[in-house]
Amino acid sequence: MQKMKNLAYIVVMLLVLTSCGEYQKVLNKGTVEDQYKMAVKMYEAQKYGKALRLFEKIVPSYRGKPQMERIQFMIAQSNFNEKNYSLAGYYFNRFTGNYPKSSKQEEAAFLSALSYYKAAPSFSLDPTDTNKALESFQKFIDAYPDSDKQEEANKYYTELRSKLEKKYFEIAKTYYKTADYDSRNYKAAIVAFDNLLEDYLGTKYKEEALYYRLKAAHDFAMKSTQRRKAERIKEAVKAYDKLKRNFPESKFMEESNEMLATLNKEQEQLVKG
Repeated sequence: MQKMKNLAYIVVMLLVLTSCGEYQKVLNKGTVEDQYKMAVKMYEAQKYGKALRLFEKIVPSYRGKPQMERIQFMIAQSNFNEKNYSLAGYYFNRFTGNYPKSSKQEEAAFLSALSYYKAAPSFSLDPTDTNKALESFQKFIDAYPDSDKQEEANKYYTELRSKLEKKYFEIAKTYYKTADYDSRNYKAAIVAFDNLLEDYLGTKYKEEALYYRLKAAHDFAMKSTQRRKAERIKEAVKAYDKLKRNFPESKFMEESNEMLATLNKEQEQLVKG
């Protein structure tokens, strides 16, 4: 029994070595046609890294030829399966542009968006891939209203919007919290909260955003020079009014009322002075 196991192991190893040798030979010295056949063989065997090395070599020779449609899709799919998601998104997107009549057009459009979705980092990091994913999912949703991927696409789109919404809220808060060290950040915080409230009308952060916008406007006014203080107090009072109008029972109202009292007192002193 042990001899049979050893023999089987030897046979498997010989097949592996032969296969590796054949691959290296075709990769380094094979004709373009041989390399194409080997690339497809590696792709179908789910050896995507090896397939990609061959595809890189043959692409220049197949530009403008019928095989290029299949090659480009396999390159995109290989990158996706190798978890090179940004590259996969790029190649699937190129495929949709280059082959608008392809039978794989819908699949490629969805996979382009999904690739960027998978490439997107946490909300606190660079949103480039997140924005690409949002744009790609929106294009897919608009272009394929009857697709069986609609529900999935909408789910991913909503999740990504929520991710960006959180990112921009945290950025605005960071501006406010660092304004003690750089007073210019009060203005930056006010602008950032305004942008958040405008771009995400139904944001779940609306109450807190209005509260922090008021705090930023209040602190900005109180630390301003006499020449600018009256104007900035008016802006802060407007911020208070907006919070109270939208959330009259806000958990932040007690502190907001105290800020309003401070603003009114400062305004009275300016009038007297």
